[in-house]
Amino acid sequence: MTAHHIRFDTTDDGIAVLTIDRAEKRNAMSWAMLEAFNRAIETAAQDDTVRVLVVMGVPGAFCAGTDLSDLKDNPVADRPREQRDTPWWLLTACPKPVIAAIDGYAVGMGAELASQCDVRLVSPNAKFSWNFGQRGLVPDTGAGSWLLPRLIGPSQALHLLYSGEIVDAEAALAMGFAQAIHAPGALLAAAMETARKYLAASPFSLARMKRLVWEGLERDVAAHMVAHGRALSECVNSNDHREGVAAFLEKRAPNFTGT
Repeated sequence: MTAHHIRFDTTDDGIAVLTIDRAEKRNAMSWAMLEAFNRAIETAAQDDTVRVLVVMGVPGAFCAGTDLSDLKDNPVADRPREQRDTPWWLLTACPKPVIAAIDGYAVGMGAELASQCDVRLVSPNAKFSWNFGQRGLVPDTGAGSWLLPRLIGPSQALHLLYSGEIVDAEAALAMGFAQAIHAPGALLAAAMETARKYLAASPFSLARMKRLVWEGLERDVAAHMVAHGRALSECVNSNDHREGVAAFLEKRAPNFTGT
């Protein structure tokens, strides 16, 4: 167990698993936990041996939001400075593919964290709610007001924000928020299988694809195509591109280095 109920484990083939482990509170986040959670994301981002990040909770829970008792006891001025100065979403900024495996409630901050991931796999137990209006707040990380409308459309996002309505797994799948539904006992295996599909691709190109997609949401097409041309040029001149072409011609699996 690492500090503050946050576990970070890696596999030999380059998958990191970040687990929120506070079952007695359905993985509600204290500020200390969130600081450790963010440090783990930064570790995954900076570690060249990590190629895919899976984010999950203990069985039956993902994250029930901010621990309100901790919120009450820690005024804004006393919260970790890191949380007030981080400019945007570390999961989205991470240059590796990020998969959320969601088994249970993802409410408030939990729904926000799920929104920041690239792909969401869920069990039938998954439940989402952006219940900030019922607490007199706006979405606490800003993901619900910026990312969510881009993921599922403004009208649908506003309905969820206004109502705090609970979204089950089937509804999340239907609106395109979830990628697939798996049985609870098979969810982690499905996440690892998905991660291994991503391992077959060049980490050099995946990092640039991810940056183009997320940053492309905030600029016009002319600016996007400038960034696209830069990324394409970098890829064409990369070792991974040369290896990808050689592997295809030699009819073998590529051995990418991310350079």
